[in-house]
Amino acid sequence: MEHKGLKILVHASTWFAPVLVPIIVYFLSSNREVKNLSLQAVIFHLVIGVLISISIFFSWILIGIPFLIVFGLMALIAPIMGIIRALDDRPFRYPIIGALFA
Repeated sequence: MEHKGLKILVHASTWFAPVLVPIIVYFLSSNREVKNLSLQAVIFHLVIGVLISISIFFSWILIGIPFLIVFGLMALIAPIMGIIRALDDRPFRYPIIGALFA
């Protein structure tokens, strides 16, 4: 319960510092659950950034446009779902990355 604010901060950092804030929280927090979430967030943002970049590159032959839409929506919706679950004190795993941290 006392780490709810840190979890919300890690999820909300998507819109202002998607890699920097989770790394700082990872090194400063002593809670294992918050550390795990921070690491998931960093890896998720890096992977989504690479996938969106590849999709942008392939958009010139039109195959990248659907992938760009899907990955863009995923990058937008996943943190919002994480914030909602953090407010309810329920666990959240990022898509694609969460299975690695089971």
